[in-house]
Amino acid sequence: MTRFRPCIDLHAGQVKQIVGGTLDSSSSALQTNHVSQHPPWHFARLYRDNSLEGSHVIMLGPGNTEPAKQALLAWPGHLQVGGGINDENAREWMEAGASKVIITSFLFPEGHFSQPRLDAVLEALGGDKNKLVIDLSCRRRGDDSWYVAMNKWQTLTDMEVNRESIQALEPHCSEFLIHAADNEGLQKGIDEKLVERLAEWCSIPVTYAGGGRHLEDLELVKRLSGGKVDLTIGSALDCFGGNGVKFDDCVAWNQRQQLGFGLGNIR
Repeated sequence: MTRFRPCIDLHAGQVKQIVGGTLDSSSSALQTNHVSQHPPWHFARLYRDNSLEGSHVIMLGPGNTEPAKQALLAWPGHLQVGGGINDENAREWMEAGASKVIITSFLFPEGHFSQPRLDAVLEALGGDKNKLVIDLSCRRRGDDSWYVAMNKWQTLTDMEVNRESIQALEPHCSEFLIHAADNEGLQKGIDEKLVERLAEWCSIPVTYAGGGRHLEDLELVKRLSGGKVDLTIGSALDCFGGNGVKFDDCVAWNQRQQLGFGLGNIR
């Protein structure tokens, strides 16, 4: 069942919506769509009050640790957290109130995938893969290939996102989070082909983010994935300064899906 999943993106301690492809803290080319006047915990409570499970808090660079912990405290045990997570701090974030930790860059030292590092994270989590989300955010290369991008999506790794890599990683995590970095923050539409491929390749929950701009994109992802892929919408949401999608409409959409799913089970 496709669901709308919201996010809390933190940059320099503030909730922001950023064009993902420009996310390089050392560059003046950073393009920001919106800087919220609300603290992170405001959005955590908003998601809590609307029962939006599976929401994620992403720390984009330094200066975000305390704001992220404030968000987790506003809805302990229900928000995922990512950004700078490794084997040394994964357990600390779980103890701070995260439902799951999200990990990317740590798994790719010098751009190469490391199974020992993945094993170390799982060991820090007590061997419980249900506490782990693997972020395979990626950039497109050619018409039908995507490669995992790390370090705030600026560095390509040697891992192609395909059936083989998905199947190799699935036994070690509970779900995937996959930003299409070339689409992130642009509000120019989702990567439809990637959504279709993720539905084909993944047998565990997967959330796609990048380019969502209309409420109809939820229906599009549902159709393309057969209900197997969830969608995160960020910059287009009215609560993040956008004018393409109303947050309340996304909540209502989720409720309709849940109602339909329940009626289907009754039948």
